[in-house]
Amino acid sequence: MKECFIRKSIKINASGPNVWNTLTKRESTDQWAAEFSSGGPRFHIESDWTPGSPVLWKDEHGTIIVEGNVTAFEENKLLRFTVFDVRRPQPLFTEKDGITYELAEQDGKTTLQITHGDFSVLTEGKKYRDLSAKVWDRVLPKIKRLAENQELEAQNEQHEYLIGN
Repeated sequence: MKECFIRKSIKINASGPNVWNTLTKRESTDQWAAEFSSGGPRFHIESDWTPGSPVLWKDEHGTIIVEGNVTAFEENKLLRFTVFDVRRPQPLFTEKDGITYELAEQDGKTTLQITHGDFSVLTEGKKYRDLSAKVWDRVLPKIKRLAENQELEAQNEQHEYLIGN
């Protein structure tokens, strides 16, 4: 099978840094990463997001379900990391495997593009790609909502600060 990726994007009414925080800060990832559980154990993500550092998706008991490493990092713009479900036999990997977040901010709004794959290295790769795409259809609106709420909170804090001074 040729390369098999998910590519999706969403426009978010929030700055790049607020979207970045939603993607990387534990208090936000706890809220959207749970969508990946698909009825199984709820996940949370642990990483310091520096190049080469581990990315660990853990269940509520702290058991690692998915692991990987940060392979590309440009704060507020690009984050790529590998993903491997430790419950499955080790598949073959390509250099493009993993999840990539690309952020492009213009006029205080950010477009988030995700790329996830390469599913072609998996047996039944198209099936897993299609299932994962459905999860991203739930995750991206949740990320959007969280980032936009953070943006509103930041604006309200700034407004209160200006009024107070």
